[in-house]
Amino acid sequence: MNMDIILITGMSGSGKSVALHALEDSGFYCVDNLPPELLIPFVKLEEQHQERRLAIAIDVRSANSLYLMPEQMNLLHDMGMTVKSVFLDANSDTLQRRYSESRRKHPLSSGDKALLETIGFERELLADLRDRAHVIDTSLLRSAQLQTYIKTLVSAPSAQLTLVFESFGFKRGIPTDADYVFDVRMLPNPHYESALRPLTGRDEPVQAYLRQSEAFLQMQLQIEGFLKHWIPAIERDHRSYVTVAIGCTGGQHRSVFMVEQLAQNFGTRWLTLKRHRELDAI
Repeated sequence: MNMDIILITGMSGSGKSVALHALEDSGFYCVDNLPPELLIPFVKLEEQHQERRLAIAIDVRSANSLYLMPEQMNLLHDMGMTVKSVFLDANSDTLQRRYSESRRKHPLSSGDKALLETIGFERELLADLRDRAHVIDTSLLRSAQLQTYIKTLVSAPSAQLTLVFESFGFKRGIPTDADYVFDVRMLPNPHYESALRPLTGRDEPVQAYLRQSEAFLQMQLQIEGFLKHWIPAIERDHRSYVTVAIGCTGGQHRSVFMVEQLAQNFGTRWLTLKRHRELDAI
């Protein structure tokens, strides 16, 4: 029996509990903090129970056996299971603030290490898992945003490659989950047109304004050309997800419309998902 398995990994404090709640709402049977050495036996047990959708969280609380994960994931694929791996991340300052606000103790904390040093050590332990997963940066995400992203991700049909196009504003920082980042701040800015300022790149007046710009069209063609040239090579490397981030100053107009255009044009050949970091936060 083929089974859909979502592996949730990531930094402590990055939102794994929120992600599991979203998956539970989507009909997954969820297990938190499963030791890696029990992954295959647990999946086989649930296969006997006719369970078809599993979500399993594995993180640094199982630090001594994390080295087993690459082999375990390969075994799941050999068993014919459909496996999606999601890594939740956040910048160190955000993680430190979350721990300070919640007054929780980091699972790796010890008397001789400061919190930031502990977070850095955790990144080293999880680096291999991060490299094998689709990364979601939760630094600026509300819980509702993260739940929406998770539900959209797992509802997408299985494919060799999924392209995630994400708009953002540079004034709030570059997303750490981006594989490629393109800066469109040099393009004409609808913000300086009083009638367009309150609108977004999803609105037709803003889109019409940007379509009139030769620079915008040229930038779009160049980004598309770059991606079309390299995506086949990425597919051959057996990557499951590629996140392309498009940034402007505020993440409201230019980057949003560019993402809309790219997702539409690439959607005819690849599975594409859209995110608008700043708009989704409203």
